[in-house]
This record gives sequence, structure tokens and C-alpha cells, in this order.
Amino acid sequence: MSEIKERIEKHIEALEQFTATPGNGTTRLTYSGEDLQARNYIKEQMQASGLKVVEDGFGNIFGKLEGTLPDAPSVMIGSHFDSVPNGGAYDGPAGVVAALEVADLFKKNGLKPTYPLEIVALVEEEGSRFGGGLMGSRGITGLLSEADFNSLKDRDGISTVEAMRKIGLNPSLPKGRDPKTMKAFLELHIEQGPILEEKSIQIGVVEAIVGLTQYEVTVKGQAGHAGTTPMDRRADALVTAAKIISQLPALAIEEGNGTVLTTGRLHVFPNGANVIPDKVVFTVDIRSGNEENVQNVIVKMKDCINDHQGNGIKALAEEQLYIQPKLLNENIRTLLKEKSSMSDASYCSINSGAGHDAMIFSDFTDVGMLFIPSKAGLSHCPEEWSDSRDIAKATEIFYEAAKELTEAE
Repeated sequence: MSEIKERIEKHIEALEQFTATPGNGTTRLTYSGEDLQARNYIKEQMQASGLKVVEDGFGNIFGKLEGTLPDAPSVMIGSHFDSVPNGGAYDGPAGVVAALEVADLFKKNGLKPTYPLEIVALVEEEGSRFGGGLMGSRGITGLLSEADFNSLKDRDGISTVEAMRKIGLNPSLPKGRDPKTMKAFLELHIEQGPILEEKSIQIGVVEAIVGLTQYEVTVKGQAGHAGTTPMDRRADALVTAAKIISQLPALAIEEGNGTVLTTGRLHVFPNGANVIPDKVVFTVDIRSGNEENVQNVIVKMKDCINDHQGNGIKALAEEQLYIQPKLLNENIRTLLKEKSSMSDASYCSINSGAGHDAMIFSDFTDVGMLFIPSKAGLSHCPEEWSDSRDIAKATEIFYEAAKELTEAE
């Protein structure tokens, strides 16, 4: 256990160095130079554990330990390795590192599975560069078409394909994956909330994952000189956007049932101090454990936006992502609770208020997910921290679960 803990700390510290903002959190955007550094490290660790390493046309990384059963589906373990801007070192990488350590335990103990064990490191879960989020898992499962993937661009107008090629990735590699090749998917993640720490519980076995949708709202007006255009003759896109944004949180509050709404990204054009803004683009993220609540808020949001049309202002809301609430596989949940108990870990059932790649895979294979405590419930910030002892305990649980899942049925 202590050796695994030390190895986990080494991995986390190594990946933490691959950031565009040293000293100010982890900024590792998909297909960036930091992405390349992290993927090279991950691939080296996979190879060191005797895994056959390949990448797909999205840049997802797979390390496979073949099983004795020909053409059998894989038991997959993994998470993502991208970050939000100025994020933490544990959101995503903790799950990748745990998966790497499971593979290392298979090697050290000389285990030859019946079903293949496959370690997975996924791209663009956060959506920080190309929007939408969960891009790697949506691509694997066919929920993101190749045409839609190719059309995605970042805020600088750089396409996914251009960005991939810039760091030496090959976007022409196979992209989709037959669900029949996936026996199960396991993901470890930090909780990103305060529940486990407050209850002094090591492991949260995730029962369900919240439903979510993300919209991009564009408000268009008319640019003009800041000094010569009278106030009553303006079509100021930013003033209108601000009015809309200020009204949106109340929609989630009125809906209740834990419904939340966030405006997280805003771009102003032409972004000059002495120019009336003619366009504003902002995001709206809506989440709830009840799909009806999400749908209700979407309708009210669109009504709010339409109420601000006219007088030279046009506004449009476009859906970027829609994921229904997901209940994870009952048999896998039972298995993870059993292995938690056997490892003397304190555990409880928990629901996820954040979206994860596991929710995408849950429509295509049997999925299980574990949470570990987050210090002070903090995440998506440099202060994000989780105890390596908890990651090691989760690794032990996944190892025992993977041994059972990779055996013949």
C-alpha cells in the first residue's frame, strides 16, 4: 500500500508539471504542448507495465493487456487528462494514475486475464478548448460524429484537426468503437464536493450522475463609437447580454430540486474600450438529477432570451451538449461495495453533481465509478487536493474488481 501511495504521488507530481500556467494551477488544454508532454508520460507508463499502446483519431490513449480469450471485450479503467484553465492536479489525472497502477499490479503479480484489461486516458472531457465537453468518450461511442468533430474550432479559430497535427497526432486514425469491444468501464474521480470529507469517508460508490446541458448564446447588436452614439440610439450587445445573464440564476432557483445554472464563459466583440460591443457570446450550463427540471429551465431560458430581442438586438441559443441523468450499473456498484468492504475502506453511496466520461459509457457498457474526498470540497482551482492514501485505496478496490471482471464468466 505504501509503495502504491508513493508511486501515485510521483505520477501526480509529474503530470502537474505539464501546465501552461506554472505556479498558478494546471492549465492543460487538449492538443496543446502540455497535452503532448502529458500523453508522452502516460504512454511511457503504460509501456512500462507491458501494455500495448495505441491512440485513436481523437487522440484518446489506450494501453491494452491482452486476455486469453480471443476477440473478447475489454475491462476498461481510466479517466481524462485535460484540465480547465488554472485548475487542479487531481481532476482527471487521479483516475488515470489509479488505472496505471492497476495495470502495474497486474504485471507485478503476473496476472494473465481472460478478458483484456485496457487502461484509457481520454481527451477534452472539460471542454475548455473546443466546448461541449466529454469529447473523447462521445467520440469513442459515436455520439460525436467525425464531421462534427472536424468542424470544431477553438476561440482562435484553430480546428481540432489542425491542433492535432500540430503536436504530431493523426486525426485519420480510426475513431469510433464497437460497444461489443467494451465489457465494462471503471472510473475513479475526486468528489469535487464536501460530502466525503465532512463524513470522514474514504470511498464514495457513485449511484447516479446528474443530467446536464450546455448552450452557447450569441447576442448581436450594432457597433458604434463610445463617444458619439447617443444612449437612446444604441444596440449594445453587452448590455443586453448582461440583462439576460442576470436573470438566468433565478430560473434554476425557482425550479428547485437541486437544479443549478451557470454562465461560465463570455466573449465580447470587438472588445475595445471605446467601441460599443456588437456581439457577445456566452455559455449556459444547466444541471439537475431530474431531466424534467432541466427541460423546464431550457424553455424558460429561451423565453428570457426572446424577451430581449428587438431594437437592433438579435439573440440565439444553440445547444452544445445534452446528457440525460444516468443510473450506473447495479451489478458493478454491488461489486465495488463488496471490494470496498473487503479492503477495510469506509464507503457510502453517493450521487455525482458533475458530468463525467462514465455517464457517456453507461449507455454502451456496464459502468462503475468511485469518488474519493476532495479537501474542503474544492475543485477546478489550484487549491484542489486529494490524499494519495485515498487514491491508493481506490486503486486497490479497482484492482480487486478488475481481477474479477476480467475472469471468465
